[in-house]
Amino acid sequence: MADRKRTAKKSEPRWFLYMLRCKDNTFYTGITTNLERRLTQHNDGIASRYTRSRKPVVMVYNENCDDRSSALKRESAVKKLTRTEKELMVKKTKRRTTAARKKSGMKTLDAPNSVFWE
Repeated sequence: MADRKRTAKKSEPRWFLYMLRCKDNTFYTGITTNLERRLTQHNDGIASRYTRSRKPVVMVYNENCDDRSSALKRESAVKKLTRTEKELMVKKTKRRTTAARKKSGMKTLDAPNSVFWE
């Protein structure tokens, strides 16, 4: 067999699942490769018809996904959760993240002006 040159794969983007809490206290779930950009788009009214009339929105949850396909599958699963289950997901993650940051001496993200927590 002839040796074939391996071509370097283009670096694939990192995908995230995220959840926003809207002004009317509803949740919005989506996927993105850039959390900060996507949050800005939602608050500028150019990301989603749903969040456009429910600004400002606050990012309350995010998680890494292996690829776009797994992010879409996870998004579908989260959208099927009840509101109570989503609230529990947010609460558990916030508590875990805050505890880890305090232990490491980092500032917590639950400041009033934070983009990640309420």
